[in-house]
Amino acid sequence: MSTSIMLFTRDLRVRDNPALAAACEAGQVVPVFVLDEAILDGPFAVPNRVRFLLDSLADLRRSLRELGGDLVVVRGDPVAEVARLAEKTHAGSVFIADERSAFATRRLAGLRRLGPDISVHPGITVVPPGDLTPASGDHYRVFTPYWRAWEAARWRPLADVPEAVRLPSGVRAGPLPRLADLIPGSPSPELAPGGERKGRERLAAWLRQDAAAYDDVHDDLAADRTSRLSPYLKFGCVSPRELAEAGPDAFRRQLAWRDFHHQVAAAFPALPRDDYRPRDRRWSDAKDALAAWCDGMTGVPIVDAGMRQLHREGFMHNRARLITASFLTRDLGIDWRDGLRHFGDWLADGDIADNAGNWQWVAGTGNSTRPDQVMNPLRQASRFDPRGDYVRRYVRELAGVEGSRVHRPWTLPKSQRDALDYPQPILLPE
Repeated sequence: MSTSIMLFTRDLRVRDNPALAAACEAGQVVPVFVLDEAILDGPFAVPNRVRFLLDSLADLRRSLRELGGDLVVVRGDPVAEVARLAEKTHAGSVFIADERSAFATRRLAGLRRLGPDISVHPGITVVPPGDLTPASGDHYRVFTPYWRAWEAARWRPLADVPEAVRLPSGVRAGPLPRLADLIPGSPSPELAPGGERKGRERLAAWLRQDAAAYDDVHDDLAADRTSRLSPYLKFGCVSPRELAEAGPDAFRRQLAWRDFHHQVAAAFPALPRDDYRPRDRRWSDAKDALAAWCDGMTGVPIVDAGMRQLHREGFMHNRARLITASFLTRDLGIDWRDGLRHFGDWLADGDIADNAGNWQWVAGTGNSTRPDQVMNPLRQASRFDPRGDYVRRYVRELAGVEGSRVHRPWTLPKSQRDALDYPQPILLPE
């Protein structure tokens, strides 16, 4: 019987995993995840994402064991570790999900040089980045025509859960590492648990309770009725293809935005580093202002609430992401790369393509058709947190300020203002 290696990357699930399904149909399979040294030693390895990853790997191992298999987890270089396993198990092929980031492209090129057949399958996005191209170029630069093409595209069928995972004899999975074994630091105290089971529980609850009203409530900061599925999408604990079929139209559009940024990043790998559309802007080097923004101490409550949610949960409401990013780049004039870096230090869902694409969109250097748009934080607060409940939830110094006055604490009577242990605004939005 032939033996294959199933190399998990950002597809940590057994449901609708085309690469895993194909590997199991081919014969015996060695499921493996490589904790890449290049990532663990780099800026992308942060406690929130690594903790979420370890949860997801533990859950994936449990699911594979229920199917008769196991998950080999090793640390090292993915190409070298796959080569070692292929030699040990006499594997003649490697199955992997299709991913188009610069890092994934280099990894795939290294795998192709090994010798075994490399079988690449969809699963990271709803529509693979190269499947939709305009007549005038290699990728879509504006979302609306991409959205029309995305809606009209024929999606692949959902892949079945394998009936069994046949593991070759003599393969040892080994123990999963602890967070402290991999990187220093502690995760956010209210970080969501990772894994396919938790992701599917979250999906089921959202579909049952909030999905039908998504278009009406997803921008309501205090209601907190977004899907909160982004970290599960980041690590592939839930299938974007399955979610596109199950979710409402307004949510499907958000998935299309995610695919859009992935196809932009595939065509422009420097998206996290360089302006997609250079505008010759001079950025401020105001380090104190940047530090205040990072710490959630700007004195502008709606901005500080978003930043503190980020630190507490490893997550931030999407509307708050737009508000905080606009305040940093438009009001403070600080480089979007500084904001992207800080978000990357905390977000469990820190997807390079999606986050870099969104930061550049807000900063006016990306794919926005209105590059000069500014989001006034006070107007945003009035519209999306009119009673101030979101601010009171995360800015505890202001928990006793009633109603919408919480958004402008500098206008409170002096005696009340002086009693608050909260900073004056570093900049008053116009």
